[in-house]
Amino acid sequence: MNKKQEVGARLKRFREDKGMSQRSLAEKCGWGASRIGNYEAGARSINLDDAEVIAKHLGIKPYQILFDSEELIEFANVSKIDIQPSYKQQFPVLSSVQAGAWTEAVEPCSSIDADEWYETTERTSKHSFWLRVQGDSMTSATGLSFPEGTLVLVDPERDFANGSLVVAKLIDVNEATFKKLVIDAGQKFLKPLNPSYPTLPINGNCKIIGVVVDAKMKLF
Repeated sequence: MNKKQEVGARLKRFREDKGMSQRSLAEKCGWGASRIGNYEAGARSINLDDAEVIAKHLGIKPYQILFDSEELIEFANVSKIDIQPSYKQQFPVLSSVQAGAWTEAVEPCSSIDADEWYETTERTSKHSFWLRVQGDSMTSATGLSFPEGTLVLVDPERDFANGSLVVAKLIDVNEATFKKLVIDAGQKFLKPLNPSYPTLPINGNCKIIGVVVDAKMKLF
């Protein structure tokens, strides 16, 4: 068993201990369903950034995925290891209209005049922004849910895939919309998490602005 397979086997063990499927873990991480399977099969290496994302949703430390106990003992400072996200960056909250025009970001968000700024520990591009969820189309009674008022962090430079949570702008309106991207037989759709709303086929009628990489809810 090579190193990638060993790391994949540990990831599988932690995931199964949490009672999560590959698909559900991938969705929580904002990835396509096959990504976790590729990691667990040793077909793809897990870098530190991805290990941090996975570990957060499994409730463990990133190094528990990347190293076994014998490898950790080899580090002289093993007792001090605590690989937690120390990266912090603030980004502005944009309105859905502002986000709708955010198709070609040419200036860092630090230059944007916004009343609200919030931090994230996710590593994102400098053009990222927060968007406040409007309406209940992304509210679900089961599984992943984003009630109205939830703040979602959008990275315009992150690659999207099947299952990604994305913000898109319809050509005939200036406002942005937040939906789940579904790719089926080469056709793309924008799917609400609330089954009461219709799924919208993508056929040249919209542009994906970015991928949602973080979310937070203000209770007060």
